[in-house]
Amino acid sequence: MHLDHPETFPHRHTHSAEPHRPDGSRRALRIGLGGPVGSGKTATVAALCRALSDEFSIAVVTNDIYTREDAEFLLREAVLPPERITAVETGACPHTAIRDDISANLEAVEELEEELGGLDLILVESGGDNLTATFSRGLVDAQIFVIDTAGGDDIPRKGGPGVTTADLLVVNKTDLAPYVGSDLARMAADAKSQRGELPVAFTSLRTENGVAPVAQWVRERVTAWTAAA
Repeated sequence: MHLDHPETFPHRHTHSAEPHRPDGSRRALRIGLGGPVGSGKTATVAALCRALSDEFSIAVVTNDIYTREDAEFLLREAVLPPERITAVETGACPHTAIRDDISANLEAVEELEEELGGLDLILVESGGDNLTATFSRGLVDAQIFVIDTAGGDDIPRKGGPGVTTADLLVVNKTDLAPYVGSDLARMAADAKSQRGELPVAFTSLRTENGVAPVAQWVRERVTAWTAAA
């Protein structure tokens, strides 16, 4: 057995993400979206694509364990042309492919940039995972963590790396709060206690322009990233 055989032991990407492409141009900003199952990650990605695709050149990478269901949802919703959406099947807990061995995701984002060129933003959506799920900084430049009111208003208080360290925490499905007994003011206070000055956005994607606070946060990140070029 040859231990250095490339097909047997492929290269692992674990280093920090280089901000420039081989030709010296600045690559696309990469933003990861994580959160528990059913919190609304895919719906948030779809809403962001609709809100920002007229302003920026966007592509999406989705992660599922054994299927491509999230990518297929985005394709059915026609939020972007098909060539701008690709899927990674992790074959294991979603956090392994966004934090532990990011090779498949990094290859996916690099292939999108090479094939499409001139991208401003790549959204990398994790499969549903728990409150410890975070992205490697070798894969994304910023992270959004999505929770929802139906999961219980104690989620921000429970903390966990996803809640406490994400660059933006999104509390989704605020329209359901009265029906599931969630106290939005309590969630806001607990999130402030856990996160300090890190921002929190409350969203209801069933309302018109409900993704606006998240879209504005992403818009500011892309604008700053582009200006740095």
